[in-house]
Amino acid sequence: MPTHIEKIEQITVKAATLARQYKTLEAEHLKLRKEFEKREALETQWRERTQALEKQLQLLKAASGLADDKGRKELEKRINQYIREIDRCITLLGEGH
Repeated sequence: MPTHIEKIEQITVKAATLARQYKTLEAEHLKLRKEFEKREALETQWRERTQALEKQLQLLKAASGLADDKGRKELEKRINQYIREIDRCITLLGEGH
């Protein structure tokens, strides 16, 4: 049966182990927090860029109303591809990739 001193030593060792684990987790938390903030900033940039592109699309649609139907459809197709690509990037950023 362990003595009181041995129990105290065991508790001290466990407390030191917990303190090390806490410091490790705290450092990991800080790293993840910084990564999260970086991704959040990137997502904001992409959202702003998407909004700007959507406005440009609206202007181009309005301006291309005078162009032939084939050219307008091709332009819309290309712009929609860009928007899908941007949406895909935003999704990937949101998923943490």
